[in-house]
Amino acid sequence: MAEKISKIRNIGVYETALKDGTPSFRASITHGGKHISLGSFSDANTAAVVYKEARHILSDPDFVVSSYNSNMYLPFDKCVCLINFRDKGMYISNPIYLEKKYFFYYLSPTLVYKFDIEDLFYYSSHKIMKRGRHLFVADYGSQLSVLARYGIKSYAVEGRDYRFANDDSTDLRYENIIILNRYRGVRQFAEKGFIRYKSVIHVKSNYVIGKYNTEAEAAIAYNKAADILKKNGIKKNFQLNYVEDLSPSQYADIYTKLKVSTKIYELQQTPRST
Repeated sequence: MAEKISKIRNIGVYETALKDGTPSFRASITHGGKHISLGSFSDANTAAVVYKEARHILSDPDFVVSSYNSNMYLPFDKCVCLINFRDKGMYISNPIYLEKKYFFYYLSPTLVYKFDIEDLFYYSSHKIMKRGRHLFVADYGSQLSVLARYGIKSYAVEGRDYRFANDDSTDLRYENIIILNRYRGVRQFAEKGFIRYKSVIHVKSNYVIGKYNTEAEAAIAYNKAADILKKNGIKKNFQLNYVEDLSPSQYADIYTKLKVSTKIYELQQTPRST
């Protein structure tokens, strides 16, 4: 009887119960033939307010994402979903607003990212989360970096290994991301008007391996330096570069001919004091 009375008094509110028997009130709304859950709340009044806010958003085209305020009871994510559904006719459960060739993904009212429309299928089913400066999604129990989809490694540094063409780090369209260094330990730099590549390896501090004309040579030089250091007893788990578009024989030929700094050969494992 309680659930029936709740339906009559508050349209769009249904009383349920948690597993432990605690009362819970679920708000939902139907629009354009689509039944949309608005969330569960601890009291009927809050659920009723959420329903009214949702109904207002769906009926008022002047209510845009920037109209949202912190005094509203409707969660911000759901607000974005409803605005997009109202304007674009497509309901997406993540906080996405569609444009013709791209879409916005809202992490908060003040933080929004832009993606190519080709990524819509992926991000409509994968929720983006942020920890510090790290953007990631949960996929099959693992945390996958959003930037990794562009070939940007976890150790990459903005401005050194990649940059944004329009200087907007929230614009994650493919055309806006420029990869400068694809490989570990490789840094691009300009010398006498030409682009060159410097290899650097870290053993307590950074050591320059050498300067090279191509990115592939610099990546292989890093691998060669790591091999030398391991032979010299340096106990560190160096992650080697996988160099694309080279056959094993081509790789071996470059590896053999490459020169590395004499300092690399001189580095030895420091014996522990007794």
